[in-house]
Amino acid sequence: MATSPVTERPMRADARRNRARVLKAARHCFAADGLEAQMDDVATRAKVGVGTVYRHFPTKEALIEALADDYFAHQAEAARAALEVEDPWEAFRGYLEQGSEILAENRALAQVLRDRPEMMGQAAVRAAEQLDFFATLETLIDRAKRAKALRADFRLEDIPLTMCALGSLQTTHGQYSSWRRLRAIIQDGLRAPGSTPLPEEPVPAVSGTRRRTG
Repeated sequence: MATSPVTERPMRADARRNRARVLKAARHCFAADGLEAQMDDVATRAKVGVGTVYRHFPTKEALIEALADDYFAHQAEAARAALEVEDPWEAFRGYLEQGSEILAENRALAQVLRDRPEMMGQAAVRAAEQLDFFATLETLIDRAKRAKALRADFRLEDIPLTMCALGSLQTTHGQYSSWRRLRAIIQDGLRAPGSTPLPEEPVPAVSGTRRRTG
């Protein structure tokens, strides 16, 4: 006899609040201690028992994945907001600024982006499938190109390349951590027509993306 599929029960309000508190605490702990942050520290920061942390996130890996998913949800929101900007260049430039600021607020994920790119790549694909993240970015890119504001050889894969570069600086300290200066230099380099042709290097194979050549 066929049985109807089991429907996942919605999370209770108190459970949702606890989960949100754990994620907020985890962002703080991982920002302070990087990937060395401990689940006990997260529980203490969230003011919940460590058992509550493990009920929501059985492993540190699961917690980091949840942080990555939350990060890309905010990135997708920023990209959608950028589409509301009338000027195509300002829309594209504005997303790069907001997206890198979101990354800066999640310093631990900047380290994950640098040290565990496959984990961030998987979270990005989930955002592409569930939130149309890549499609929104492609729209921003195409609009800026059609307006002849963005150099024609820019491609979708250059966005994570840019974020990786900025994220690497966000995890450092001292005189070389002025990542916003680098961001401004990068933005100027992306303005059309671009004085130096970009090298035709292989595009990383990421499931869910469409390869672009400009």
